Amino acid sequence: MTEAKSSSAKAAASATAAKKPARKAAAKKAAPKKPAAKRASAKPASLDLPRNPLMFEILDLASKQRTKAKKVEVLQRYGDMALKALMIWNYDESIQSALPPGEVPYAGYDEQTVYNGTLTSKLEESARAMYEANSFSLGNVDANARTTIRAQAKNLYHFIVGGNGGLAQTRREMMFINLLESVHPLEAHVLVLIKDKNLESVYKIPFEVVKEAYPDIRWGGRG
Repeated sequence: MTEAKSSSAKAAASATAAKKPARKAAAKKAAPKKPAAKRASAKPASLDLPRNPLMFEILDLASKQRTKAKKVEVLQRYGDMALKALMIWNYDESIQSALPPGEVPYAGYDEQTVYNGTLTSKLEESARAMYEANSFSLGNVDANARTTIRAQAKNLYHFIVGGNGGLAQTRREMMFINLLESVHPLEAHVLVLIKDKNLESVYKIPFEVVKEAYPDIRWGGRG
């Protein structure tokens, strides 16, 4: 009898233990599901720039956009005579620079005493330093800046073949150097790139984007 009772107790314990996993599984099924957390939608990047932005600010903003439509939007929002003049100089194959290609020499005595190299190299170093510091302040970095590309756009014809044929070449080149020295270093860097039609080496703005942004520009036939 004792052995029979012991066997019955063991069987009952086994049955109870078998029921526990089933109860846990049933409880899991019955538990209400938590609603999935909604992902916060990322805010679109702002396309706003300060009033009368410098040319490099516009180009940099357009270059950073990931889609063609956004690049076009930036160029259209800030498009003016000066920006369009730069685009024509850089992308229109019928426009040829009246300036020597390549590095821009610097002939100023004071600058040569403290800097050994070309003005192009100096501008590239200034541009790199500003981007690394994320600081483009005219007051701190370029206290000597006296003008902008926007203000000087009407004079860019001096540096184009056929723009001012009566201007002596040495005078033309000195005017260009003086212009570079009088604007923000990053604007000067833009001018150095554009004179050689090399804007895309720094700014990701393809010609097709410019054409779509400015359908009013007549391309070609300007030579």
